[in-house]
Amino acid sequence: MRCSTPVLAFLVAAGTVIPAAGQAPQPTAPVWPDPPAPQQAPPATVWPDPPAPPPQSAPATQPQAAPARRAPAQVRRPAPSAPDQPAAATAAPAPRHAQPRAPQPRARKPAEPAQALSCAGPFARESTHADLVAAFGAENVVFTQVDGPEGSKLDASVVYPADPQRRLEVLWHDEQARARPAAIVITGGSRWVAPGGLRLGMALGDVEKRNGKPFHLSGFGWDYGGSVVDWDNGKLDQLDGGCRMNLRFVQDGKTPQAALGKVTGEKTFASNSAEIRAVKPKVAEIIVGYGQ
Repeated sequence: MRCSTPVLAFLVAAGTVIPAAGQAPQPTAPVWPDPPAPQQAPPATVWPDPPAPPPQSAPATQPQAAPARRAPAQVRRPAPSAPDQPAAATAAPAPRHAQPRAPQPRARKPAEPAQALSCAGPFARESTHADLVAAFGAENVVFTQVDGPEGSKLDASVVYPADPQRRLEVLWHDEQARARPAAIVITGGSRWVAPGGLRLGMALGDVEKRNGKPFHLSGFGWDYGGSVVDWDNGKLDQLDGGCRMNLRFVQDGKTPQAALGKVTGEKTFASNSAEIRAVKPKVAEIIVGYGQ
């Protein structure tokens, strides 16, 4: 940027002649000096351009001065908004799915229907292990050992061995050929129904009704305890298909020891005796089979 030339502030004044001492002043015409020669203005000083400033980032935002405090009366507050109006009575209710629901209990798998055992078909007098496989499938029939009396082990074909509710054990007269059933056993938690409608857990009085009369059974407390000794020519003595049936009873778990002592041992008791009734026997095992 260049500076401007200064302007002269004044002009040179005219001179005056002073007379010598003792002389009267002589009037003289004023002599005006020659006007000075016009002077040339000094050359203007040329200043170099300042260097370009280095590139700078955007200037930092300057902190703004805090607004001046006002008196409470000078502060203008926004007018309060109108309160929310209550929903109209005709407003649609909230969707039901938005409300939490109580957990629903899982539906239980229905129990398999009880299967009926008869003295025919795969359980006929001349049936074999192969007949069981054909009727129930090879994956549902195995030949293995099962528990016998007095701690013994017996060879048997077992139907549904992995399902306690459908399990059935078949012992053979001819174990090598696995032929001719000697005993078909319903035990444990099996739900098979034997001839005459008998099933596990049935009370002694209900068995008497199906037999049509009382029968005799052995005393409790030994390996063959609670087994039917004689049906006394009742309806359960002879079954269709030529098979025979036997039952084993167990006393009620809450039977007093004094009452149980009266029906314990290798004795025979009538099913309608007061001593047997007092222990409330129930069916614990059903055996259906054929003689030789």
